[in-house]
Amino acid sequence: MSFVTRFAPSPTGYLHLGHALSSLTAFDAAREAGGRFILRIEDIDQGRARPEFEAAIFEDLAWLGVEWEEPVRRQSAHLADYEAALQSLIARNLVYRCFRTRKEVAEAIANAPHGAAEEMFRGEALPPDEEAAKLAAGEAFAWRLSLKKARAALGPAYFALVFEDENGPVRAEPEKHGDVILARKDFPASYHLASVWDDALQGVTHVIRGEDLRDAAHLHVLLQKLLDLPQPVYRHHRLVLGEDGKRLAKRDAAATLRALRERGKTPEDVRAMLEA
Repeated sequence: MSFVTRFAPSPTGYLHLGHALSSLTAFDAAREAGGRFILRIEDIDQGRARPEFEAAIFEDLAWLGVEWEEPVRRQSAHLADYEAALQSLIARNLVYRCFRTRKEVAEAIANAPHGAAEEMFRGEALPPDEEAAKLAAGEAFAWRLSLKKARAALGPAYFALVFEDENGPVRAEPEKHGDVILARKDFPASYHLASVWDDALQGVTHVIRGEDLRDAAHLHVLLQKLLDLPQPVYRHHRLVLGEDGKRLAKRDAAATLRALRERGKTPEDVRAMLEA
């Protein structure tokens, strides 16, 4: 089997040590397997994406010694792809419009007898006349995946969803995410929908990413099944933590590759820091 992996950052800030670990882990794995390494820019959030951050991604990765194939896919240039995927789910009645605000969703979860976590919202489509009235009024909405409808559509196959990670086969539990948002009225796709679609389109066979995204695989295999997409192998690496013991974020300026380079650090120094 061919080996294709990727690094898919969002240009919403400068890359930090955590990104270095993720990109180098994937790049090194591709080289060791004699496979391909792809760079993808996940910039569908145009409200936060910035050209200067995208330019810095290329600069930082080149400095690290990471090499990628051209052309680089930018999600913002392929919104029609994600819209088509969404429309296929709409046509099969697997998603519904949710008009609740974040506050209303939080209240619904707080009042639910199962005591679900915030991301485990369950809902359903409004009656047609009520939905039509809200649409006519121009109210904002999100397209949510209905786990109830997905379960009914797949039948026994829903309970047989399995993905492979570094620990072996794992029984998928999409319920971890509840009725997740796949798109909004004015936003063509969520991270989940766009990422799953692009991995399939680009022939990614191995998704190598941080431990913080392990739970995402439980949802992604469901989307892959519903959209009839191939399923990659998942590998999750440890996270790089800051001095406070929390995982690094883009706001941690001192740990950005840009800051380290300005302090005279070399790519070899960065690798040593990640191996420490």
